[in-house]
Amino acid sequence: MSLAELICPAGTPAALRTAVDAGADAVYCGFQDATNARNFPGLNFTPDELASSVAYAHEQGTKVLLALNTYPPAGKFDLWRQAADTGARLGVDAFIVADMGVADYIARIHPGIRLHLSVQAAASSPEAIRYYCENFGVKRVVLPRILTIPEIRQIRKEIPCEIETFIFGNHGLMIEGRCSLTNYLTGQSTNMDGVCSPASDVEYKRHEDGSMSSQLAGFTIDCFRSDEKAGYPTICKGRYRTAHRDDAYYAFEEPISLNLSRLLPELIDAGVHAFKIEGRQRSKSYVRGVVSAFRQAVDDIRAGRQANIADLVALTEGQKQTQGAFETKKWR
Repeated sequence: MSLAELICPAGTPAALRTAVDAGADAVYCGFQDATNARNFPGLNFTPDELASSVAYAHEQGTKVLLALNTYPPAGKFDLWRQAADTGARLGVDAFIVADMGVADYIARIHPGIRLHLSVQAAASSPEAIRYYCENFGVKRVVLPRILTIPEIRQIRKEIPCEIETFIFGNHGLMIEGRCSLTNYLTGQSTNMDGVCSPASDVEYKRHEDGSMSSQLAGFTIDCFRSDEKAGYPTICKGRYRTAHRDDAYYAFEEPISLNLSRLLPELIDAGVHAFKIEGRQRSKSYVRGVVSAFRQAVDDIRAGRQANIADLVALTEGQKQTQGAFETKKWR
């Protein structure tokens, strides 16, 4: 396959059509249950919706990747098995998996459908990646966002599968999706229930001075001035006060957004096969704007032209953008 395939988010059937129309090479989506890591009310697909969406995407030459990227709890594997069977029946082009049991089931029962290893598997070494390739026939790995371009280049030389990297969106690094922090407050697991900070436990409170506080399960996670964007309350991106500091600070990580638009040529040169845009919880306008901008950029690079990246700051999370670990070392 050619390098620089553009993989785009589809949280709803409408967002899927928008991504396809904006030029996505592939879209990724999930069912309305715990089998995918964006299990939120109002998101995801019923089997009937996925069937019509697969048909629409395939008519436009766009592939559909089904995320089964959570970990089945003991005694509940049937849900993941049924999801895989349904996805195969509806003609999805690949499954995105994290759990070895799910990977094994699909490899045995649906060997004709590609397996992509989710970032939630956190496979960041050639040895780990080769294990999945050799035992389950994985064709692509989505690399964690902690790797530099030199490290990606070296991994590419040592593995027998394709590489996919995130290029835009959320910069969450809490063990790449296998975080258990919100489970302590809400009882819902990111890993097994597919939901971090479930909406039913989220509350915003406006104060007399115009400021706003965000709460999760009754606990204040952050406070925002009237001129600040109020972020979604996740524990890892909250600001806290401690006995050792007077000011509120980000104890885990700051809510900044990943934007690798300037590094696309370097990533292609390093051997990255696919670029992934994060944002299944975002609006159609977000999907249209970001996918269109990166579609043009990738096409320009493929044609040997200078890419002209649109200003994407307004579409990002938090106040800042970053190139993350990718910019921490000189790669040439």
